Amino acid sequence: MRDFEAALKAVGDPTRTRILKLLELGDLCGCQVQAVLGLAASTVSKHLAILRAAGLVDDRREGKWIHYGLAAASRNRHASGVLALLHGPLDREPRIVADRQRLKQVVRVPLTELCNLPPDPPSVRLSGSGRTGARRGRRPHA
Repeated sequence: MRDFEAALKAVGDPTRTRILKLLELGDLCGCQVQAVLGLAASTVSKHLAILRAAGLVDDRREGKWIHYGLAAASRNRHASGVLALLHGPLDREPRIVADRQRLKQVVRVPLTELCNLPPDPPSVRLSGSGRTGARRGRRPHA
């Protein structure tokens, strides 16, 4: 019962649901999730930690980047059922559609560039292989 409750609480937050909907499309680096959602690295990291603790998300390190994906073989036996509830029904929600459109732009930016840039203010848009209006600098990874 506790695992079921943890999974439901994790998806009960709109930001965590948005993250799960992004991960349906494939594994993402923490900075890619951060760029799509427009949130601080610490905020994204906290949400991802909750999703990991609930057994909904797995992570793996590749060099200096941490990649996240939907849990394949979870510690939580209820995870696949909860994730199945999210698959499909929310695909037409405006926020999910907008996140997926932004993700198409974000994945075009090489991780070596994306993960070394400060977060965008909401008015800054990604274009091509880099960001416009952003200063170069280093930021922590989610």
